[in-house]
Amino acid sequence: MVQKLFLRDLLSNPEDTQLHMVSLTGEMGLGREIDSADINRPGLSLAGFFDHFAGNRIQVFGKGESAYIDSLSHNEAIESFKKFFSFKVFCTIFTHSKRPPDIFLELAEKNGTPVFVTDLTTASFIRLLHHVVSETHAPQKNIHGTLVDVFGLGVLIIGSSGVGKSEAALELIERGHRLIGDDIVNVKWVKESMLVGQGSKFIRHHMEIRGLGILNVTDVFGIGSVRNRKRIELVVKLELWDDDKEYERLGLSETHYNLLGMEVPYVLLPVRPGRNIPILIESAALNQRLKKMGVYSAQELDKRIQEWIKLERSDG
Repeated sequence: MVQKLFLRDLLSNPEDTQLHMVSLTGEMGLGREIDSADINRPGLSLAGFFDHFAGNRIQVFGKGESAYIDSLSHNEAIESFKKFFSFKVFCTIFTHSKRPPDIFLELAEKNGTPVFVTDLTTASFIRLLHHVVSETHAPQKNIHGTLVDVFGLGVLIIGSSGVGKSEAALELIERGHRLIGDDIVNVKWVKESMLVGQGSKFIRHHMEIRGLGILNVTDVFGIGSVRNRKRIELVVKLELWDDDKEYERLGLSETHYNLLGMEVPYVLLPVRPGRNIPILIESAALNQRLKKMGVYSAQELDKRIQEWIKLERSDG
């Protein structure tokens, strides 16, 4: 599933990537779809060189382009702008709060080209724009589960309905960890090797607890108990204990869960009365953090045992 991104979306993008864009041409062209993160700096085109001009890209006018426009006489500016808008230009964005001349806006409106201005620097704007477009177009899917920040590690808790995912997460939150999303978690594959999860925007930071109903985690536990998004670094699956099934006891082998084509470290936890699942999830998160540092507890213990066996044999 890939989302679509339109120019109007850039005016109300998430709080962590504010582009500070204001439309100077009203509602015109805001329904145009952005299908690429590529941008174009039209300095050479303004000077009359249009070979390989990528008019279908977002045109960003930085300080250099604005300074060049200011240096033009009225007639030179009209001639330059007419040539520029003779191409089908997707949209134009002026950085550093530099507003284009009125004749530029007139020709833009005549040719149906949206014009925006932002107070960001050119470098900051291009970086944030690339981030917004890339994330929107990133492969993604909705997962039935609960995502919690446990000791700084994004832990995705999955399992069949009624197995206790939300109850375990609620206990983790009460123990000081933070909720990202419950019931429906939107997972995106960004930055080549990173999976990022966030809660549904409709039920974000709310939890359904059987017997209690809907809880607003922010209201009950405070703003420090939630966050909007988190990198997923561990998948924990809860399942009802099956006496006929052999569960992992040593942890010598590494298991993974395939999520959007990526292999994520995976732990299967059987659930039955008397098992403290939240503490087990905390322990799994801490153990995974150790593994990221190159410390594999089970393998090191196995190595010491093997060395002890060899030593006993040699002494015998």
